[in-house]
Amino acid sequence: MNPPTDRRSDQELIAAINAGDLSAFDAIYERHRDWVARLAMRFTGNPNDALDVLQETFTYLFGKFPGFLLSAKMTTFLYPVVRNLSIAARKRRLPGLPGEGFDSPGPELALNDDDEFPSMIRNLPEIQREVLLMRFVHDMSIAEIAEALGIPEGTVKSRMHNAIETLKADERLRKYFD
Repeated sequence: MNPPTDRRSDQELIAAINAGDLSAFDAIYERHRDWVARLAMRFTGNPNDALDVLQETFTYLFGKFPGFLLSAKMTTFLYPVVRNLSIAARKRRLPGLPGEGFDSPGPELALNDDDEFPSMIRNLPEIQREVLLMRFVHDMSIAEIAEALGIPEGTVKSRMHNAIETLKADERLRKYFD
């Protein structure tokens, strides 16, 4: 990933956009597009859908201006937007798909073919898999995950604990936890 060309913080860029500086929106887009695209790809499993979600995400964000106030990290704000747009994209492409679930954890877990870990992650319940990926792939804090999902921090911790215990109990994955 290339370093951002605009060194202002997200908060400073948001303030600039609210003041009418549209080049600051370009900087926000440049800074966060790869993260949004990877997340959308993980959720949709389809490159075309992921690109649509990328575009829709930033269209949604642009519509928040002027007057948008960022009260968390930008990724914390964008996560539920990407997630919900991805669910909608998958439903459009695959009518009859269950509401929240996703079939695969996506390219972030593409380890070598002999590795059991990606398949074991896929076997976790979606609510557990999601918090693990948010924490360990997207490097979000417990508080950020809770805010992005709209659930209490204790629920995030419980889901993460249950997921890790499930993974630790599997003999094939013991090597990851020793």
